[in-house]
Amino acid sequence: MLLCVIGLAGGFAVGSAFVALLIVLDLIPRLVQLTRAYRRAAVFESAILSGTLYWSCADFFDWGFALRSIVLLVPAVFQGVFVGMLAAALTEVLNVLPILSKRLKLRPYLFSLLLAMALGKVAGSLAEWFLM
Repeated sequence: MLLCVIGLAGGFAVGSAFVALLIVLDLIPRLVQLTRAYRRAAVFESAILSGTLYWSCADFFDWGFALRSIVLLVPAVFQGVFVGMLAAALTEVLNVLPILSKRLKLRPYLFSLLLAMALGKVAGSLAEWFLM
């Protein structure tokens, strides 16, 4: 019984933090603004909600699919794009990169910094995909 209470409390804590992140920092409206998909804002919200519910059930009930790696490439690309855009919206909201470049005096190298970050993310993702 104690494990059930601890697990439920942990789930509420993580869920509350995720919702607070989305609501307080206005990530979904900013993501909609960056993609210029104003008419589809409800689709973004529904996609996050349905994805969260589906993957929570998949994890909880230990669902699995026997698919080849090449078939999994398509959803992996969409997940990567979504996570990348969510991270971009978060950094845009928090103004991380302008503050970082100003404090470290990297303003002339800002494009190179962004390019290095993007290429590093792609290289790390590909290394994990092919080597793990």
